[in-house]
Amino acid sequence: MQVMAVPDPGLGNTSYVVDLGDGSALVVDPERDPLPYLTAAHEIGLVIRHVAETHLHADFVSGARELVALGASLIAPRGSGLAHAHHPVDGGDEVPVGDLSLSVVASPGHTPEHVAYVLNDGPNPKILFSGGTLMAGGVARPDLISPEHTVPLAHDAYRSVRHLLASLPDHVEVRPTHGGGSFCSAGSAATGGVSTIGSERRGHPALTAPDADAFVTDLLDGLGAYPSYFLRLRPVNQRGPETLGPDLPPLRPVSPGEIAGRVVIGARPIARFSAGHVPGAVSNELRDQFGTWLGWLFSPDTPLVFVLDPDQDERELVRQALNVGHEAIVGRLDLAAWTAAGEPLVTVPVLSSSEIPLDAPVVDVRQRSEWDAGHVPGAIHVELGEVGAHSPVPGGAVIHCGHGQRAMTAASVFRRQGIASIAVTTAGPQEIAAVRAGR
Repeated sequence: MQVMAVPDPGLGNTSYVVDLGDGSALVVDPERDPLPYLTAAHEIGLVIRHVAETHLHADFVSGARELVALGASLIAPRGSGLAHAHHPVDGGDEVPVGDLSLSVVASPGHTPEHVAYVLNDGPNPKILFSGGTLMAGGVARPDLISPEHTVPLAHDAYRSVRHLLASLPDHVEVRPTHGGGSFCSAGSAATGGVSTIGSERRGHPALTAPDADAFVTDLLDGLGAYPSYFLRLRPVNQRGPETLGPDLPPLRPVSPGEIAGRVVIGARPIARFSAGHVPGAVSNELRDQFGTWLGWLFSPDTPLVFVLDPDQDERELVRQALNVGHEAIVGRLDLAAWTAAGEPLVTVPVLSSSEIPLDAPVVDVRQRSEWDAGHVPGAIHVELGEVGAHSPVPGGAVIHCGHGQRAMTAASVFRRQGIASIAVTTAGPQEIAAVRAGR
């Protein structure tokens, strides 16, 4: 039984392509771009005939409809209320897939409609595709629906995990969708990956907690901020996104005269952005986390123009933008054309830890958990996801995040708010604090 994992490091998620034994494949929780799944199936001579969704996703636009348009059938929880073609299932249902079968297990917690799928070879359960309900060492967060549902869903998660661990044999693999680095994960699940029922039975918090209330309290205490776009993608997935096919649309060339009223996103590495960029551009270096920050900082109807270097992967940028629901892509601006038209470039200073003035305010834009683990004494803390709504920071401030990418994004946003005297450092908090302590 061959299972191919298709990870998305930026979102901390994994989809799966499963060999069903008859030349067909099942895909579990696919993202918007169908190409990785088509490629994985093709490499071992399979045709994708089935798609299974564990829940309505908040962190990415589902690719299920893309695969259905290419000939697959979709299995999804009845409670998701999808407005496009699918086979609705409830807990207790059995669904044949190729030479195997799926047992559907109702598993609310991460979301109300959530189900898990047990892949069976005849009477033998082999793999649990647990979505966000059962993760290695934890569960996915229960607070993405509404505040009034958070505590009830946390209790549902407790019951769902205990039911799954009690009803399946030790050897069954646990393959979650959400994993390490996912903003959907909570607490100790932040490091979770593939596990087994036996391993989770020996140490999962739902079994080791004194009772449900203690589990829920610990779970909710460990929740941090999550991207704002999570609040708008469940309805998008319910309606069903437009299908694009494996050939994602390219970025069309945009002339300097077309950028008025558009937001320019500088996707180049931060050193190149620092050395010269379009005035008012927002830095968001193309990397695994590009889509997360794009979706967090801008509404989906914001018309976007991108600046890339020739050696950067344009298709990857488009994939990540579409994956978080950004369809208003205007195109690509060539910096050479910009400067040839007589338009100016501006710069942002990047300082080493020893170059930061002693009296300069330090602004830390990391997540709360990172700040709590250690920060520069006297620093101002503003999570990157909040910089757009935050009052401007003091002039002369130096922004840091530990590596520089998030700091440059924050600095460019603050500059759009009118603060020209902003600098960035790639130094981490320990290095900055040590230099300041030694002066």
